[in-house]
Amino acid sequence: MKALLSFENVSKRYPDGLREIVVLEDATFAIEQGVFTGVWGARRAGKSTLLRLIAGIEAPDAGVVRFAGRDLAEMSALQRERLLRGDIAMMSPSDWHPSPQETTVGFVALSLTSSGTSVAEAKRSARHALEQVGMASQADDLTGSLSLAERMRAMLARALIRKPRLLLVDEPACVPSLTERDALYGLLRELTRESGTTLVVASEEMAPLHGAEVVMSVGDGELCSTDERGALVRFPGPTPAAQPRP
Repeated sequence: MKALLSFENVSKRYPDGLREIVVLEDATFAIEQGVFTGVWGARRAGKSTLLRLIAGIEAPDAGVVRFAGRDLAEMSALQRERLLRGDIAMMSPSDWHPSPQETTVGFVALSLTSSGTSVAEAKRSARHALEQVGMASQADDLTGSLSLAERMRAMLARALIRKPRLLLVDEPACVPSLTERDALYGLLRELTRESGTTLVVASEEMAPLHGAEVVMSVGDGELCSTDERGALVRFPGPTPAAQPRP
């Protein structure tokens, strides 16, 4: 099966005063359509940068990032912008910037109206999406009244309303209540599995990655696989020999 997403010898660095921070060094991997992939790493390890590279928001310093076989670097800025409004969706708690007097249904509908869908049709779709994430009763509430858990659900509705092929989720563990966190993680897995959407979740906690078919870890410029059950993720260098059970 052809990979939906692939990295080919991708490197990314940032200047930090007189030194250079290596986020990724020669990373190579591939993810097929419909696979739930987790990315684990400590704070500031490079998880968010990895997601932005996948989405085409940032460009690698070396190597090639492909989505559906297309090199993102060869796309125009407009083509990458359209990709983020169509086949790729990204949600992060830091991206919550609704208008002060915006309703929840208006916030979700904007994902469609910004692409040319009529307001009436977009709001019908938004109400359906909010119902799917358990937010039907909050559809007409102002976004400023929503709790953090409700904001995350509204962002999920806004992301999935466009039926993306790939959903990127950055640090969903921000919700303070453990019960609400577990419910959100379960909802993410359920909705993306039902729609066949490829899910990539990046977190410094392992709980959001439960059930992932492939788990990667990132840190000190290295990308490693913590799950060797399949050949969906490939990394440069020799595979360590399996250790015998005691």
